[in-house]
Formats: sequence, structure tokens, C-alpha cells
Amino acid sequence: MMPRLPAPADRLRALLEAPGLRVMPCCFDALSARLIEHAGFELTFMSGFAVSAARLALPDTGLISYGEMVERGREICSSVTIPVIGDGDTGYGNAVNVKRTVRGYAQAGFACVMIEDQLAPKRCGHTRGKAVVTRGEALARMRAAVDARDEARAGGHDLLVLARTDARANEGLDEAIARGRAFVDIGADLVFVEAPRNEAELARVAREIPAPTMANLVEDGETPLLPPDRLAALGFKIAAYPLTLLHASVYAMQEALAGLRDGRPLERRLSFAALRELLGFDAYDAEARRYAHGDE
Repeated sequence: MMPRLPAPADRLRALLEAPGLRVMPCCFDALSARLIEHAGFELTFMSGFAVSAARLALPDTGLISYGEMVERGREICSSVTIPVIGDGDTGYGNAVNVKRTVRGYAQAGFACVMIEDQLAPKRCGHTRGKAVVTRGEALARMRAAVDARDEARAGGHDLLVLARTDARANEGLDEAIARGRAFVDIGADLVFVEAPRNEAELARVAREIPAPTMANLVEDGETPLLPPDRLAALGFKIAAYPLTLLHASVYAMQEALAGLRDGRPLERRLSFAALRELLGFDAYDAEARRYAHGDE
């Protein structure tokens, strides 16, 4: 019998307690999550932007629903053994909706759920036009998330809460840090201040918020793409890359389609044997042989 793995939340806690910073590529489906695990990364994040793009071909503007996200999350969590953080957006409604979202993500197998303080409908954190709710409403939303986390934990579904604030864009960095500190006081396990604009702002976030912090590194976004060792020196625990795989996969598919259109053979590709192994064909065949029977 194979040894039982620790619960996803416990594995995430261990990563946060260990020295150093964890690089976290973000996923959008079960296959991208499995590729992240096979590449040796220790955790991943289900990106709302990337799921909305891959599942609906729509922008990250609150168009995807709670049900669609938690369904995709269940598929992702069941495809890997590494802990997965889930994008819970604004919680999809009022404080009661936030509690339902946290419970649902816990039941889906997530190690952690992220809840943010944007005004619905939310937007990608590195785009224009976003706004945040009042600090009082943001704290009420986080209080509901923490309560739901504790209730889920008591019911046997442990997970952590990642508190996100987008207040930097319109309210300034001081307000964003004040919200992050207040989220920790309520009981949030991790904090994410979206879109600091330079290294000095990143340093303040990591230094002034008394909890593990995450940096979000969007190609062509508002935050400078500092190398992991520099982010670690500043004090961050996680460096998230939410769109790297989406950028790369869309680019590769466009290149492949252009080749097919022009009659060129596809040269940069995975072998069929490697694809079969990745998807588990060989393991499936081996398992099926265990139960094969002849005439009796």
C-alpha cells in the first residue's frame, strides 16, 4: 500500500514554513496543472484570468461563474498531488456567498482559496477600470472567508485563505498595506497586494505585512518582473506567474496553425509516446491488465 500523502493544506503550510521562496506557475486546466507538477514545481494556482480564457474564451471581467470555477478546480485538484491555490475572485456575491465559495473550494480539494476586495464585476488586476469595495466591506468579506475556513476545517476539509487587495491602483499603497494588515488581524493565512509598481513598493509589502506574502508577476503588467532570488531577499514566500503558460500555449498553437495553413510539418512538438505517457495511457493499460481474466 502506498503511503498516504499529507492533506493539501498541510503540504502548503509546510512550504510556507520552509526557508526561501516558491516559484508558482499558474494553471488553467488539469493538463496544465499536471505539466507544472511534472516539471518539478511544488505548488500551483488556478488562475481566474486563464480559466476564463481557456474555458470560455472570454475576458477576466466577472463573466465566469462560481459553478464553472469550482468544477474546473475539482478537475485540477484531482489531477495532481501538489497543493493548488484556487482563485475565488470576490466570493461571487455578499458575505454569505463568500462562505459558500470557501466551503466549495475546500470540498473540491484546494489547499487554499483567494478572496479579493474588488467591486463586482471584478477585473484582471493589471487592467484599467477596476475598483475596490470600502475597507469595511472588504473586512466583512474576509471575516466571512475566515469563518467558512474554520467551519470547513471542523468538518474535515482543511484549507487556507489567501487575502488579496487591489487597493493600490486607486487608493494607494498605504491603503493596500493597511488592508493587508487588517486581513491578517482577522485571520487570513497569506496576503497578496496586487500590482505594486516598483521594487520599493514590493519591499514595503513584504516588510510591513506580518504574514506570508505573494508577488504576482504578469508579463507586460504593472509590477516589475524581479528574479526569484531578489523576491526571496525582499521576504516574499511565493512568486506567482499567472499567465506564463497561457501566453506560451496560445503562441504555440498559433504557430502550429500557421504551419498547417502554409503546408509546413509540425516540428516543435511532443512525441506521441511522450503524450501518451503524460496522459496516463501506459498506466491505464498496466492497471487494466491487473484485472484481465480469461475464460473460467
